[in-house]
Amino acid sequence: MRTSEVIDLTEQLGGVIRRSALVRRGASKRDIAVAVAGGGIMRLREGVYAVPTADPNVLDAARHGGEVACISALRALGIWVLDKPDRLHVWLGGKGRRHQHSKCTCIDHHDAGGAAFGIARAALALVQAAACCDDEVFFAAYESAWKRGMLSRTDREWIRRAVPARIRWLVDLARADADSGLESLLRLRLIRLGVSLECQVLVVGVGRVDFVAAGVLIIEVDGRENHDGQSLRHKDLVRDAAAAALGYETLRFDYALVVHEWRTVERAIVARLRRHGVPVVGSTVTEVN
Repeated sequence: MRTSEVIDLTEQLGGVIRRSALVRRGASKRDIAVAVAGGGIMRLREGVYAVPTADPNVLDAARHGGEVACISALRALGIWVLDKPDRLHVWLGGKGRRHQHSKCTCIDHHDAGGAAFGIARAALALVQAAACCDDEVFFAAYESAWKRGMLSRTDREWIRRAVPARIRWLVDLARADADSGLESLLRLRLIRLGVSLECQVLVVGVGRVDFVAAGVLIIEVDGRENHDGQSLRHKDLVRDAAAAALGYETLRFDYALVVHEWRTVERAIVARLRRHGVPVVGSTVTEVN
């Protein structure tokens, strides 16, 4: 088998392949050795090879013994994750074992089943995150995956059965129309405070808004980059003015506020709602006169 064929075969199987799989498909040990010597593929560990262009996390997971998993997989799949994982999560399968490799700080997952190489599917990664991460991380990622069309009805039913019983209510609460993880976080936190929200509301003369609370308060969560651009800022001001003409108040929050300064966000929302006579019994915020 020519080196180009060895490379193509490895790429077709996700960029990482076992020597036994190459041999079954017609490659000899010499063919593999030639491909390694020429730099077409590289040896990750005994019996495991990869193309150098494969995803670095996929390569490290294979060195470790399995697939990219949990929040590492969610992020790799383009699903919204609250924080960038600082350690690689690897699914080793129910009976898999870890392999030593350079600079290893991997976190092992031993969920039932047989791990291969690559990136765990979204449904499995979400179940792993439910057991491994904060509830908010799971909820925001679940809504993001659903919004992106990565979860079938069968997937959602399986996830609900597989996650710990204490958080199944989050699966029931989830929606398929959250535009960003920030929206998911804000809605979950306000629901925990006892604040009822209408989501993705079409306000005639304004457009679609993220949330309406108590029929009077519009809440917008903005995760857009370069939001300080004049044109975007102007559009927001026009929308807010149109909403004010209809009797609404508008509050806007960005990533930094929602994620790093939540108490500021909570105080603002609670104060506005209380001024409209809406009690927020779950909040410890005291109104300043």
